[in-house]
Amino acid sequence: MALVFRLLFLACLITACSSEKKNKDLYNYIPEEAHLVIKSTDLQSLVSNIENNHFLQKLNGSTVFDSLAKKTDILKHLNNKGLAMIAFSKDDGGALQYTLLTKYTDSIFNLDTAPDHSVETITTKAQTYHKTTVNGRAFFNTVVDSIFIGATSQQLMLSALKGHVYKHKDLLKTAANGSQLSMFIDEKATNVFTELLLKDSLHPQRLTEYVLLDVNLEQDEVLFNGITRATDSTQSLINAFKGTLPQKNDLPKITPSSSDGFLSLTFNNFHTFHDNLKAYQKTDSLELDKTLFGSISEIGVIYQGEQQALVLNALDETTTAQAISSSQRIDSYRSVDVLSFNQPELFENTLSPFVTSFRADKYVVLDNFFVFCQDMALLQTIIANYQNNTTLSEKSYFQNISKKLSDESSLLISVNTPRLNAILKNTLSNTAALEGDDYKWATIQFIADNNFAHIHGIIKKDKAKATEASVTEEFNIKLNERLLNTPQFVTNHLTKEKEIVVQDIKNNLYLISNKGKILWKKQLPGAILGTINQIDMYKNGRLQLAFATANRVHVIDRNGNDVKPFPLEFNDKITQPLSVFDYDNNRKYRLLVTQGKNIFMLDTKGSSVKGFTFKSANTALIHQPQHIRIGRKDYIVLKTANRLYILDRTGKPRVSPKNQYDYSDQAVYEYQGNFATTTKNGILITIDQKGNTASRDLKLTDMHHLTTTAKTLVAQSENRLTIKSNTLEMDYGNYTAPEIFYLYDKIYVTLTDLQTNKIYLFDSNGKSLDNFPIYGTSKIELDNIDKDRHLEFVTKGSDNSILIYQIN
Repeated sequence: MALVFRLLFLACLITACSSEKKNKDLYNYIPEEAHLVIKSTDLQSLVSNIENNHFLQKLNGSTVFDSLAKKTDILKHLNNKGLAMIAFSKDDGGALQYTLLTKYTDSIFNLDTAPDHSVETITTKAQTYHKTTVNGRAFFNTVVDSIFIGATSQQLMLSALKGHVYKHKDLLKTAANGSQLSMFIDEKATNVFTELLLKDSLHPQRLTEYVLLDVNLEQDEVLFNGITRATDSTQSLINAFKGTLPQKNDLPKITPSSSDGFLSLTFNNFHTFHDNLKAYQKTDSLELDKTLFGSISEIGVIYQGEQQALVLNALDETTTAQAISSSQRIDSYRSVDVLSFNQPELFENTLSPFVTSFRADKYVVLDNFFVFCQDMALLQTIIANYQNNTTLSEKSYFQNISKKLSDESSLLISVNTPRLNAILKNTLSNTAALEGDDYKWATIQFIADNNFAHIHGIIKKDKAKATEASVTEEFNIKLNERLLNTPQFVTNHLTKEKEIVVQDIKNNLYLISNKGKILWKKQLPGAILGTINQIDMYKNGRLQLAFATANRVHVIDRNGNDVKPFPLEFNDKITQPLSVFDYDNNRKYRLLVTQGKNIFMLDTKGSSVKGFTFKSANTALIHQPQHIRIGRKDYIVLKTANRLYILDRTGKPRVSPKNQYDYSDQAVYEYQGNFATTTKNGILITIDQKGNTASRDLKLTDMHHLTTTAKTLVAQSENRLTIKSNTLEMDYGNYTAPEIFYLYDKIYVTLTDLQTNKIYLFDSNGKSLDNFPIYGTSKIELDNIDKDRHLEFVTKGSDNSILIYQIN
């Protein structure tokens, strides 16, 4: 069974060694001797996803992983953009080398942080190139036709410079557009891989000629899909399914959940399958009883320790039973007869090399399943699990991975954690063991289709069912740099679910899926001011991100691309976050840019809105412009240190407060039909729509925070948190501003103590939710980010990590 499963680990192994990717017509520079080619559209995001993937983290410390990591270490200094490819090959001495191809850009190598490095320029009659050495490892590189070509050996780089049409170029180009990681594996690599994982096999035939995979790395999952093909002239086992159609894989219905794994082979015509299989058998198989196999749609092997059981899945149980001659009842277990079988070597002779080292002298019949075995204990285990409904098909962890696979496949292999660990340790010495509760099962399948086969595979971390009212950490996403701002949720317009955006101290903006996968990162010219807005600029349901940095207003699509005519550049500094107004919810957006005391209103074309007449306030704004609707009237609210402007849509005064105050920097809210804010010394000020003002002492200090809904007021000062009329005495600390979230007709109030790193969550009556406070180092955003009814929230963890929790 390891024969096929190797491909799964080759994908993971190669993924781990690949730090980098590919570009335009880089294909003409792939060395002819390359037998593994990795391509990626976003190298930096891929590197982060590899570092965040729980399964690949377990490979850290293994001999193979560490060797590859050292060889590719120089690539972490690469600063490429767009497509990149890494082509692996072996030199004359058998050592692994690689070639890197990508589009050349200025500062493509950033060696500022490399502690021990040198760059030597080498000039020959034919070429000028560089030898870059980091930590004693050399990397040779040059630029040809705006293509950066680098290699770990001089000979390999010079070979790439010759240029030629890579024989698998067209196939490699069929990899999914935008895939962070695609892998092409040719016959040399599959041979190396087969020998590596099948060295104990009696029949180490190559499974296939080449494989093309698109690999998706989420934090708790490795998922890959692709195609494979072998020509008729090759001795590749995938050809055994030529001319057959895949059927439903029912073997999980008979496989005990305690088993180590199983193999399932399906076909619509056994005799076609068997005729194909003869090409891989060293001796002629015995003449078959066509009646026995004639009504079989699936053949499987169940693995339990050193024992195996073979299963025939019959379309016609009666015909199959009649075909097994001279059977006698030799025992009984749970009212199931155990029958003798007098052809112990039949299945190995007929089905090798898929079935090896197998003998059977007894069998049982469980509905349409005929189970053959030599070990009575294993037969009893299969009977008991089948009757007790404790087979794999009944287990939630297997159901979860099956959702990512096809119901029908020609070849399906699954293994449990101990078998997975055994394969890893056999392949990658010193690998840390996978915890049994983390990874219950891993699966790969091949689906025959004309002259090729589809491949699907998954390794997924199993999550125990959360108890009611518990708070569970769903993901811990680590970035390479420290976080600059607080992570927030944005909407994925394709799925209607939420994703995460955050910026690091190098001004890289990240979009991260709700499964913990970094979708892309984009470097910005500066820090984002405030929070990010979303707009539907083209009124077609597709959302963009809109925000401001110190001198620019940006609009970016969900792929990380700038949307024209943005970014807009400003000579003077932008001093407040970008405000976005959509007065009538008709997507006729107004973008308000603040520069000190000056206000500019723009449309989505980047043009000034001619009807807006307000130009400047008396002094600089201390809060970003706000849009408040009370009843059927719209108000634009601008706040300076000593004046509140309440304007209409055109920028003309709509409400003139009869009194002005020394205002705090807190926002203005609609509260009980009035405008509400605070003064510097914590007095609540309310203004009605006629300009009448009122004040109320909330017993706040000058270091206070305020937030409200139309009916609920929340204030925090020192260690006191007031929610409506309830005041809570909390421990003294350094608290973030409280925030109100209204979800599922319920109000939640949250704040974080940055001194003790505790997140608090209360209901509208000031009662703490169960299992709070919980760890976090920033304020949170609370929402339902997926399709279940559970709420999730995002916060900062360590300096460079993002935490997502779920409230169960």
